[in-house]
Amino acid sequence: MDERIRKQLDFILEIDQEKNIFRQTHLSGHGRSENDAEHAWHMAIMAYLLKEYANEEIDISRVMIMCLIHDVVEIDAGDTYAYDEEALKDQREREEKAKERIFSLLPEDQKKDLIALFDEFEAYETAEAKFAHALDNFQPLLLNHSNDGGDWKDHDVSASQVYQRQNKTRYGSEKLFEITDMILKKHIENGDLRNE
Repeated sequence: MDERIRKQLDFILEIDQEKNIFRQTHLSGHGRSENDAEHAWHMAIMAYLLKEYANEEIDISRVMIMCLIHDVVEIDAGDTYAYDEEALKDQREREEKAKERIFSLLPEDQKKDLIALFDEFEAYETAEAKFAHALDNFQPLLLNHSNDGGDWKDHDVSASQVYQRQNKTRYGSEKLFEITDMILKKHIENGDLRNE
């Protein structure tokens, strides 16, 4: 086996570990905790299906790859819950270290390409990154909505905390933010989200 394919296969096996990183979000129908691989797959499918709602013209293949790789770093860095202020403090540092180790398993050209896409997602500047982030916000919100706001209730999350995160959805998709706002208002009314 030549070195290039050996490196590619090593990376493919390494990212299989993403299936063992469980998130705070639960599967629809009050299921078990979702894992990172399921989250990424779901986002990628959503990107394709909802691409017409992006604010700007996008390269959908770039968005889908961003969705698929954006949490690979959590193999080493762990999942950081969006509303955990303490864990958010060193998230960037943990993820940068993980990015270098994990993507270094690849041949240099593919390492460079995937790191560039990962960094583009993190920078939140291109139309593709903004839409991918909108999906990263919207996907767990949709699951939580299907579960009667259970994850928000379990973590005693306030409406202002969720809005602070979800307001960024509008940078990638005004339409998805409009739906987000409708969902959040319903959960505030139902008492699933603390209204301060």
